[in-house]
Amino acid sequence: MSTSRRGLFRAAGIATAAGAVSGIVAPAFADGPTDGTRRTAGGALAGADVAAADNWGILAGRRVGVITNPTGVLRDFTSIVDDMVAKGVTVGAVFGPEHGFRGTAQAGSSEPKSVDPRTGVTVYDAYGANAAKFAGFFTEAEVDVVVFDIQDVGARFYTYIWTMFSAMQAASSAGVDFVVLDRPNPLGGKARGPVLKPEFASGVGQLEIAQQHGMTVGELARYFNATFMTRAGVQPLPAIEVVQVQGWKRGMHVEDLADRWVMPSPNMPTPWTATIYPGTGMFEATNMSEGRGTTRPFELIGAPYGDYRWAAALNEQGLAGVDFREAYFVPTFSKNEGKVCGGVQVHLIDPSGVDAVAVGTHMLVTARDLYADFDWRGDGGRWIDLLTGSDRFRTQFEAGESATQIIAAWQRDLRRFVVDTNRFLLYRGPR
Repeated sequence: MSTSRRGLFRAAGIATAAGAVSGIVAPAFADGPTDGTRRTAGGALAGADVAAADNWGILAGRRVGVITNPTGVLRDFTSIVDDMVAKGVTVGAVFGPEHGFRGTAQAGSSEPKSVDPRTGVTVYDAYGANAAKFAGFFTEAEVDVVVFDIQDVGARFYTYIWTMFSAMQAASSAGVDFVVLDRPNPLGGKARGPVLKPEFASGVGQLEIAQQHGMTVGELARYFNATFMTRAGVQPLPAIEVVQVQGWKRGMHVEDLADRWVMPSPNMPTPWTATIYPGTGMFEATNMSEGRGTTRPFELIGAPYGDYRWAAALNEQGLAGVDFREAYFVPTFSKNEGKVCGGVQVHLIDPSGVDAVAVGTHMLVTARDLYADFDWRGDGGRWIDLLTGSDRFRTQFEAGESATQIIAAWQRDLRRFVVDTNRFLLYRGPR
C-alpha cells in the first residue's frame, strides 16, 4: 500500500493491522454516544456508516470489489453498494456469499452470476469459493481493493467468516488491498466453547478458533492475517484496514442491535436467534429438528419422539439466562418435515447472561438421557465432530459423561485462545 493511501486511512481514523487509530470523525449520534450502561442501538455506528459519512473517501480513485449481503446496510437500511454507486464510487463487482447478495437463496444455496438491476454492477456467485477462485474473480473484475461488510453472528460454524478468510488469501495473491467495514458482535464479545483442532477443519470451521469466538469480523481479520496466512501458503496482507464501529463496547449484547437487525440468513431472523445459535446449532448434527421450517429456527428444538419431560428436566437444571417451554411444532421443510415434533422452545430471559454452548450441551445430554431414539443424523457423528471442532465432544457424549464434564474438558483450550487473540482486539470490555 502506498504511503499516501495509508495516510488517507489514518486521516479517517481507521484501524490497521498494527492497531487502532484515533481521531475518527463521524456524524453526531442520534441519541448520544453509548456510555456502556445503555442498551439501545441508537448510539452505535457501524463501520459502513462511518465510511459513508465521509462519502466513501477511503475508496476514492479505486476500483472496488464488495463482499456483502443484505446485512451490508447503513442506518437507514440503504445497501452499501447502492450508496457507493450513488456517490460515485467505482464498484467493479459484488461477490455474493451463501444466500446471495440480495439474500434470495436458502441455506446451502446462492444466487447465480448476474447483473444487479438496481446498480448495473456484476454480481459473482462466491458461495464456497476458495482462494484461487476468489483471485480469479478479482482479476476478472479488475478490482484493486476488496471491501468486506457482512454481519456475523459470532459462531465458528457460521460460514461468512470463512468467506472472508478465503478472500483475504486471494487478495494477497492478487495484490489487492483489503478493507473490513466492522459491525458489532451480537453476542457481546465473550468467547465460549471448544476450540477447533486443525485435523477437523471444514467448510464450517477452517481455523483454530472457539465455537463462540467472541470477536468482531474486523478483529478476526487481523488475527487471521497475522496467524494463519503463511500457513495457508500466502503472504500476510501488508495491512488489514478496519473501519471500526463507533459507540460499541464488549459486553453490549443483542439489546443493542434489536432495532437495526437485518437477517444475515433466512434462518437467523432475530438477534435472539443468534444468541442461542452457537449452542442449539449443534442439533444440526442430530436426528432432532433444530427448528428449520418454523418461524423460530434454533429456538424450537424437537423430534417425533420428544415430549413434555425434556422441558421439565432442563428447567430443573437452572441454566443461566434461559427458560424452556414445552412445545410442539411441524417443520415445513428440512428434518422431520411434515411430522409433529415434541420438544422445547428456548426462551431467553437474560440474553447477556446466556452461555449458549453450555446450554446446547446440557440440552443434548438431557435428550440423550431421556430418549432411546435420540441419535446423530445418520453419519456416525461426523457432523458433530465438525461443528464442535474435534471428536472429543462426541467421544465424551457417547461415553455417557455429564454436560458438566464435557464443558470442563474444553476450558484449557478456550483460555489459551483468549490469551492468543487479546492483542488483536479493537474494542474494550470483558471477554
